[in-house]
Amino acid sequence: MKTKVMQIHQHGGPEVLSWDDVDLPSPGPGEALIRHTAIGFNFVDTYHRSGQLGHKVSFPLVLGSQGAGMVEAIGADVEGLKIGDRVTYANLLGAYAEARIVPTNRMIKTPDDISDDLAAAAFLRTLTAHYLLTRLYPVQPGETILVHAAAGGTGLILCQWAKALGAVVIGTVSTDAKAEIARAAGCSHPIVYTREHFVDEVMEITKNEGVPVVYDSVGHDTFMGSLDCLKPMGMGINFGTASGQVEPFPMQHLHKKSLIVTRPTLATYIAKREDYEVASEEVFRVLRDGTVKVDITRRFALKDAAQAHQAIESRETTGTMILVP
Repeated sequence: MKTKVMQIHQHGGPEVLSWDDVDLPSPGPGEALIRHTAIGFNFVDTYHRSGQLGHKVSFPLVLGSQGAGMVEAIGADVEGLKIGDRVTYANLLGAYAEARIVPTNRMIKTPDDISDDLAAAAFLRTLTAHYLLTRLYPVQPGETILVHAAAGGTGLILCQWAKALGAVVIGTVSTDAKAEIARAAGCSHPIVYTREHFVDEVMEITKNEGVPVVYDSVGHDTFMGSLDCLKPMGMGINFGTASGQVEPFPMQHLHKKSLIVTRPTLATYIAKREDYEVASEEVFRVLRDGTVKVDITRRFALKDAAQAHQAIESRETTGTMILVP
């Protein structure tokens, strides 16, 4: 059968996205065909499009890492899944498609009380927040933490979940309007970095103690300043590079305060099926009980994905966007 996909034939700007017909094979052993009803859109999609990650890829390349929909066909040796089941998945490149083949060990059944739109919008980002806040650096009640891009899709989830864990959240944003959005999500101290020096502000808020952890998805423009915000033995976490890759720096820079630096990825934390299932249950729990509320601010038709890329790269967006086949 044929399906429509949004793919690239070379790296570049949003204009390289191409709306193409491709042949879709029947699912093989351990696979299922999913018909998408909603597709997640994340800043990392722009990295895959532009080639910023530096990964060796084969063209054409279908973008997108998360989606939700319904199982239409099942291959051999598949247990616990049937045609008609609603499923979602994350961190699996190739989601910009009306339909696709997915390994069933990467699928999670979508609970009846979670909509496909919400699953597509929130699953990957909330899985990311889960490992960042509870596994990589388990945030403790009373701690003051720093979250960059606090009004972005993942930033808003981090703010809400960290507040629920009892943390005080300092967040950086680019505008006063974004500061109010972050504040409403649980960020007690939004810093408008376009007019305030965030390192100075963090040190003033913490009475020159610094913070034990920084969640930095911006990268190049912020990470060295993030390290300056840390208290002794603090952890600087760079989990995204919206402004570009962090440039190499001497390890000796970490010596004075015995700092820890890490560049993690969600894939490692959900590689084992057991970890994936446990994390997914936690994600659905916080979405269900209101700990995390995800505002889908815009919906784009899949064929208009280039417009979504332009919108997010403009840095003018807040909340979460999805693509609709």
